[in-house]
Amino acid sequence: MGSFKFFTRRKQVDSVEVETKGLLAKELTVPHLIAIGVGSTIGAGVYVLVGTVAREEAGPALTISFLLAGIAAALSAFCYAELASRCPSAGSAYHYSYICLGEGVAWLIGWALILEYTIGSATVARGITPNLAALIGGADKLPIFLSRQHIPGIDIIVDPCAAILVFIITALLCIGIKEIAVVQGTITSINVCALLFVVTAGSYLGFKFGWVGYDLHNGYFPFGVDGMLAGSATVFFAYIGFDAIASTAEEVKNPQRNLPLGIGGALFLCCGLYMMISIVVVGLVPYYAIDPDTPISSAFAKHGMHWAAYIINAGAFTALCSALMGGILPQPRILMAMARDGLLPPFFSDINKHTQIPVKSTIVTGLGAAILAFFMEVSELAGMVSLGTLFAFTMVAASVLILRYIPPNKVPLPPSLKDSIAAVSKQYDDINNAKTSSKYENTKAAGTSEDTKPLIVKDDDVGIERSFFAEYFTLKRYVNNENRRRVAGRMIALTCLGAFVLTYSSSNLSLHSFVRFTLCGVGGITLLSTLAFLSSMEQDDASQNFGHSGGFVCPFVPLLPIVSILINSYLLVNLSMGTWLRVSVWLAGGVLVYAFYGRTHSSLKDVIYVPAIQVDEIYRASKTCLV
Repeated sequence: MGSFKFFTRRKQVDSVEVETKGLLAKELTVPHLIAIGVGSTIGAGVYVLVGTVAREEAGPALTISFLLAGIAAALSAFCYAELASRCPSAGSAYHYSYICLGEGVAWLIGWALILEYTIGSATVARGITPNLAALIGGADKLPIFLSRQHIPGIDIIVDPCAAILVFIITALLCIGIKEIAVVQGTITSINVCALLFVVTAGSYLGFKFGWVGYDLHNGYFPFGVDGMLAGSATVFFAYIGFDAIASTAEEVKNPQRNLPLGIGGALFLCCGLYMMISIVVVGLVPYYAIDPDTPISSAFAKHGMHWAAYIINAGAFTALCSALMGGILPQPRILMAMARDGLLPPFFSDINKHTQIPVKSTIVTGLGAAILAFFMEVSELAGMVSLGTLFAFTMVAASVLILRYIPPNKVPLPPSLKDSIAAVSKQYDDINNAKTSSKYENTKAAGTSEDTKPLIVKDDDVGIERSFFAEYFTLKRYVNNENRRRVAGRMIALTCLGAFVLTYSSSNLSLHSFVRFTLCGVGGITLLSTLAFLSSMEQDDASQNFGHSGGFVCPFVPLLPIVSILINSYLLVNLSMGTWLRVSVWLAGGVLVYAFYGRTHSSLKDVIYVPAIQVDEIYRASKTCLV
């Protein structure tokens, strides 16, 4: 691995916070985080998604689809909550991957997240114009400088309203994190109030007219359980905004407590709202009669409440503005984290002293999103947002497994401590050699095992012979202190491989049936074997003290992260080939940027890795040399 060792170099939990401590304002509390999470998650999609999925996939079982998708999203949220509280620094999945998986994987995740947030923000901004037009009575009522214009000759429809809104949101994001949270909370509150109106008024209509949507001859599952599960896979993407909370970790008061509560609270609130909305909508109108474009307003209109469309359109507009703010907010912090680590130019890590915000990164982010929103119809690229998010979710789940079983046990130190490192390492080597020699002498004096074997076997010892096969298959026979980390690492890698093989073979109907079922069997057996193996292994004691202690601890490890990896892998392999090709081109460009800049400018370029147990002694030795 020699020349590619840079690809796996890992940073320390607090390696960037020592230099930047106090630059970002720690202002966010749990209500702020919930507002950011809910605002980033609940976009205008809920006003359209419920109709499409109910009509084409789930039927009245849409509520169960949202529940199952919420549970699946909660698996990733649990993983995020532990890593966010242990490693509370800007960068979200990029930061966690850099600590647990290495620089190469972290770079790819960071690069993918840049694309995700840029395209996601542009997509949301493009959707604001028609909702604003619907709110004021039609597209013809928009001023000329806000309405969409078709440019002849090059067949491009520009959207100045989308670009202007991106610039307004970007300006707000430069003011200060507390002000951002207050604005986000206000906009999100309006959206939540609109949704609660839908639930309350819809429930009244449902009880008044008898919930006609549930009185069906083909039952609650018209598309079967498979349709309900397919609906869960579709609506899963309605939950993928909570990772914006993790990106603000450095700006949170008491992150060990507030980050897990913020992530959990936002996800719980979103899941509850989604389920209540779906109950009302599919109850007011039979699923086959739902308007896929305007499911909520049309359902109210069929019961005589045409005026409700104004409230619903207002909710959709505020939801988009909130989602736009939540989409732009994380990216400057990811750029800042990557620049701090030397993988991007230091321009992106500059923090304004007055607002305590990475203003330059925020402006660049807003400019990129505004250009895309102005010139391009980016709805076709929306799948790229999902791929980046699912890739990050998968790596975060794998990071939890690494943290529990093979936590990083070496610390990067600057080359200026080279002499002290050599001196301390020599001391530890001498001590270990002395212990080995002493152990060898004691063994030699005591004789071999053959010399000490008893001549007479007691009746009680027969049990040893009886349990030979059980002893042969015990884990301790193959795993010891010397190879435990290596074995655990291979099991985690096999877990990811098994999940990919199982999900790919089960989803690819073009494969020959024999090949498909064989691969499914291989993937399933691999996944179950690694789950059983990791469950039998004791987790590393060092994981309890890794990073910041006292925060959230993910339950049911290794089962929960492995199930999360499996679900995310299934969703990844079911994305279109066009999405994979477009993202591959972007990642290939990222590899070139890393090869020619990030690799050579990394803050870990010349560091020396030493066992964590030696760090304090090395620093004491360096101070002694200075004296």
